[in-house]
Amino acid sequence: MSVLTSNVQPDKVLVAMSGGVDSAVAACLLKEQGYDCVGATMRLLDDCIPVEGDSSCCSLDGVEDARSVAMRLGIPYHVFNLSGDFRREVIDRFVDAYRRGATPNPCIDCNRYLKFAALWDRAAVLGCGAVATGHYARIERDEGGRYVLKKALDPSKDQSYVLYSLTQEQLARTRFPLGGLSKAQTRRIAEEHGFLNAHKADSQDICFVPDGDYAGFIERYTGAAAEAGDFVDERGAVLGRHGGLIRYTVGQHRGLGLSLPEKHYVCRLCPQNNTVVLGDNESLLRRDVRAEHFNWIAGEAPAAPVRCRAKIRYRQTEQDATVTPLGGGAAAILFDEPVRAVTPGQAAVLYDGDTVLGGGVIVDP
Repeated sequence: MSVLTSNVQPDKVLVAMSGGVDSAVAACLLKEQGYDCVGATMRLLDDCIPVEGDSSCCSLDGVEDARSVAMRLGIPYHVFNLSGDFRREVIDRFVDAYRRGATPNPCIDCNRYLKFAALWDRAAVLGCGAVATGHYARIERDEGGRYVLKKALDPSKDQSYVLYSLTQEQLARTRFPLGGLSKAQTRRIAEEHGFLNAHKADSQDICFVPDGDYAGFIERYTGAAAEAGDFVDERGAVLGRHGGLIRYTVGQHRGLGLSLPEKHYVCRLCPQNNTVVLGDNESLLRRDVRAEHFNWIAGEAPAAPVRCRAKIRYRQTEQDATVTPLGGGAAAILFDEPVRAVTPGQAAVLYDGDTVLGGGVIVDP
């Protein structure tokens, strides 16, 4: 993150505008609150990774929708070409993770390296003292003056899971105007202001893989076909052939292409010998999870194990657990009850009520 310079104004905010209704209303609310707003869209995809239509936050339609809202609000608007950063920090990490047998969440990396890093550099140049996004989450301060990341008031829209990497410095200079709203309220505000994207559908897919064919994208991107290997059971017996590690994730049972008398699930991906281990549903249950690259939002790890609630994927409900810091940016999470399909590459995120304690990337035990 750039060091603030003398031209930075605390009440000047760079609003990340994707072209969707959420970021449009975020800009609108901040302007109404008296902030000096500047709109900005990050151009993330280069010509080698085309995206058509308006289903993606990175499409050309998204740029035009964001520009239209900025003009209606009467705020300056910029498009920043961050495609090189996006390729290096998001796409390359995504591809590398899949090839190592992990299942990454690229939206988390986009937040970490683009929205709250590269975009911050642009904000500082423009004299903006804060960056704002349309995420559904809240930022507060506790009695000791520390910044606290909290869930959105609308649990159906809460996005705090993908924001666990935020630091105290970043939280101090970030605004989430939608944290207290429901999606219906957001759309109503957009309607009242005549925004053309008031009823625009939410983006559902990974922006650079809009068709959901991750394996096909990786093969095209790298120019190399995935190497076939063996499906094996938990004792090592060969059950058949797989089409490459990038086509599978822990917990998967569809699309295996096998004819077996009982339902089998992917339990583990083993890049060291290019095998996919299959087992029954019981084999997917675990209580222990190890996470690395851990970020404690308070700024430091607790000195002793902490009781909390945790979840290991975005759409999961948190479960009771005890987390023990291990040093070196790692943590061990022990759930009270077994959780299903612990998946390397996904994020384990910790909560105390509606407060996010931190999170990290799940790795093999």
